[in-house]
Amino acid sequence: MSHSYSDGIDMENQTNDSEFRDTRSLGSVGRRSLSVSETINPQSHIDDNIESEIVAEAGDIGYRALNSNRYSESGRLHLLFDKDVTESGVTVSPLVEDALLQTYGFWSRDPMVSNIVSPVSPLASEIISPPIQQAGDKTKETKKELSWWSLEYVSCLIHLAFFGILGKLFGPGVVGVTSDRSILYLDLPSNMVGSFLMGWLGVVFKSDISRVSDLLAIGLTTGYLGSLTTFSGWNQKMLDLSVKGHWVLSSLGFVIGLSLAAISIIFGVDSAKISKSLLGRRKPTSISGISYSSCTRHMVVMVVLLSMVGLLYGVSVVLEKRKFDSGGSEAELWLACMVAPLGVWIRWSLAPLNGRGLGRARLLKWVPFGTLIANVSACCVMAALATVKKAVNSKSCDTVATGLQFGLMGCLSTVSTFIAEFHAMRESSHIWRAYAYAAFTIVASFSLGTFFYSLPVWTQGYK
Repeated sequence: MSHSYSDGIDMENQTNDSEFRDTRSLGSVGRRSLSVSETINPQSHIDDNIESEIVAEAGDIGYRALNSNRYSESGRLHLLFDKDVTESGVTVSPLVEDALLQTYGFWSRDPMVSNIVSPVSPLASEIISPPIQQAGDKTKETKKELSWWSLEYVSCLIHLAFFGILGKLFGPGVVGVTSDRSILYLDLPSNMVGSFLMGWLGVVFKSDISRVSDLLAIGLTTGYLGSLTTFSGWNQKMLDLSVKGHWVLSSLGFVIGLSLAAISIIFGVDSAKISKSLLGRRKPTSISGISYSSCTRHMVVMVVLLSMVGLLYGVSVVLEKRKFDSGGSEAELWLACMVAPLGVWIRWSLAPLNGRGLGRARLLKWVPFGTLIANVSACCVMAALATVKKAVNSKSCDTVATGLQFGLMGCLSTVSTFIAEFHAMRESSHIWRAYAYAAFTIVASFSLGTFFYSLPVWTQGYK
């Protein structure tokens, strides 16, 4: 009897230790295991390492969103927060909830899973180690999962291409407020509108959109909003001012541009929260019926979008042939639409670097290196193309270079994702990171742009 009693105590202690280890060993906030009666307190439950990963992944995580719907990379189940969670006794603070809603792939596609919150996370071995299967069954299952992921990957590329082209075609019109010769640069309205919509589609309503489809959420935020806004265009306009000696205006242009974009996403988040509170939150089961996560619906949506991308691309090619010889803005626009998907795909392929840090120690996890590389590299190529236009000085060269600047570089760089990351850092416990990230991105882009554009113009005397 004493031996059995001792074994029972040991088993209970092991269970408690397992729960404690599962609560402490975390990859992201979405993977936390929580007691049902526990109140989530960001200060006591989210350490700096977790917070760094959250803010870096606030804008985009690329293809990692495709295989992070039910399981994290460490093998733990994602914890799904919803209004139903509070009804079960768990209170989620607004800061944690907002941060969680900013992570792609957070919401499971399975409507049954989306209503479940596990009070205690199972051990990693319980999740990672599947039931014993025959080698043939494992091979078939692996091939099935790989084929489904490949289909999802291709479908995501189609979503990005479609919404990327729309971002070039349907941006806010300029009503005479902006100018190439002032700090209110031509792309400012697009950056402000894109930042505002990011507050709606990329923060507040992101979870609702993801319940319908993660691919739709990625297409709208990474595809449309990322292409609607442009960091490289903003940087190039400030270079144009500085090369003419207007250094004060150039500096003010960065300050005003960053301030207006930051205000736009704050206004977008607040207005979206007000609208959501007025409409009332819908439970996951209420929109699960329109989800197109099944294979058949997935295929139908993919074929439809592929047809529309083909149509848009075909129209762009035909109109580009007609307008190329005459040049002008229309020829540049249609060429931009032709190369826009490539820019979106490159940016999306760099996004998995966000939240990864540097080296094995994963230093500087809070820096979104994927977005940083995309924006800085786009600014460099944009500046180089501007130099080529001045050096060649022909109608055909201007059409091709401007089309590549507006389409390829405009879609490779982004303000909406950049400002979403900036906003997340401002809401974190390390506010200084937001301004350090913004300052480094701006200084690096402007400095390299000066090397590739301003120096050749000054030394060669280009006009």
